[in-house]
Amino acid sequence: MIDDILAELEADTSLEVGEQFAAVTARYFASTRAGKGQVSTPRSAEELAQRFDGEFPREGRPVAEIIARLEREVLADANKYYHPMYMGHQTSAPLPVGVWMESVIGALNQSLAVWEMSPTATMIEHQIVGWLAKLAGYGAGAGGTLTSGGTEANFTAMLAARTAAVPNAWEDGLGADPPVVVYGEHAHYAVTRAIGQLGMGRRRGISIPSRDYRIDVDLLIGALDRLREEGKSVMAVVATAGTTATGSFDDLEAVGALCEERGIWLHVDGAHGASALLSSRPPRALNGLRHSRSLAWDPHKMMLLPLAAGMVLARDEGDLERAFAQQAPYLFHAGKSARVIDQGIRSFQCSRRADVLKLWFVMQRFGSDGLGRMYDHLCNTARLLYDAIEERDDFENLHEPESNILCFRYLGGDRKLRRETSSPAGEMQRIDALNRELRPRYNREGTGWITATVLDGRPVLRVTMMNPRTGAEHVRALLDGLVAKAKEIEST
Repeated sequence: MIDDILAELEADTSLEVGEQFAAVTARYFASTRAGKGQVSTPRSAEELAQRFDGEFPREGRPVAEIIARLEREVLADANKYYHPMYMGHQTSAPLPVGVWMESVIGALNQSLAVWEMSPTATMIEHQIVGWLAKLAGYGAGAGGTLTSGGTEANFTAMLAARTAAVPNAWEDGLGADPPVVVYGEHAHYAVTRAIGQLGMGRRRGISIPSRDYRIDVDLLIGALDRLREEGKSVMAVVATAGTTATGSFDDLEAVGALCEERGIWLHVDGAHGASALLSSRPPRALNGLRHSRSLAWDPHKMMLLPLAAGMVLARDEGDLERAFAQQAPYLFHAGKSARVIDQGIRSFQCSRRADVLKLWFVMQRFGSDGLGRMYDHLCNTARLLYDAIEERDDFENLHEPESNILCFRYLGGDRKLRRETSSPAGEMQRIDALNRELRPRYNREGTGWITATVLDGRPVLRVTMMNPRTGAEHVRALLDGLVAKAKEIEST
């Protein structure tokens, strides 16, 4: 019986079978290029669950038959990030060479915990960590590792900060009076999740209100002063470069100088915005990265890598190693080198894919200049939408785009007429209800796809430009589509 299985296995290694898979991907690239068809699916979760309902198959099927079902039943109703009308979450339309590299990574199946299991990929990871750490303003002692994304990167940095603040926490716990973490109100939920997961207790996290969607530095100073007067230890301050809601950059210069003066660990969550270091005009805020001790960076966001490709960097590589101070002689081998090459001593993951290879290929293919131009293009597209809204009477911008993210609201009709026919409170309630319903109704139609959030207690529409194919005509189509859908809602 095993001979039959082995024969099928060998057949599956052929170029002919590989070409069938490559053809699926190429057809997907081609079908989304024109911007036609559904961006997502109009089907409910229940409908899709029924489609895949069935028993575990006992017998295998031919590859071609399964691929046909893949295209018919999976791809047809999947989210199509390559569609130029997709302007939703912070998931990229990944660069094609990064996509093609996935099959090579899977075939090699290297685990980047120890050098002997991944000799070339490990050295490439060290090289790329060095390049990006230098961009961030870190010196020769810097280090880091790839992660599954920003959540793991932020958690790793918080663990390193905890080790610095409470060196015996790994063995003895945090005790009755753990340190606190201070962060901006628009910080990613990964920060508060880390505080809870590290056993500190969520109440040990202190949120600082924002000003113009950035951490209010004056309020931060006041909070740190109060904590010092109360005798409380501050484990870290977390600033954000590219907030999830608005893409805003905290004033890293001011926050960083404050932390350096007081001897506080500054961690920067740059999962979204650190790629601006590649831009021809990076935000001035990023100059403050030199004050940070750790940085989260997601190449699978604004460097347009396929998931997953995150990264954590530390100004002192030893900070990461101390965070994971464990002995595993069956796996980690220090050898005679003063520096341990194995990346497993700096990472949560042991069985970790060689995702660095797709990052390496993309960096070789486009270079820092090419990646920077793509970053700028995505930010320029958000600016196109901002400018288009500024010229209209039926929408309002909530902020200027500092990156590729923009939040706005649909107002509807003529502003003067609205003021004359509605009370201020009643008008605001009407607009809130309209914006709350507009996004799901527009997305369900399928011609485009956007997200939403809440700013200052109000529901707002939100776009993230993650597709280099999106241009001015798609921005216009988005506004026209939203208006058409809003008028349907208002007429019912």
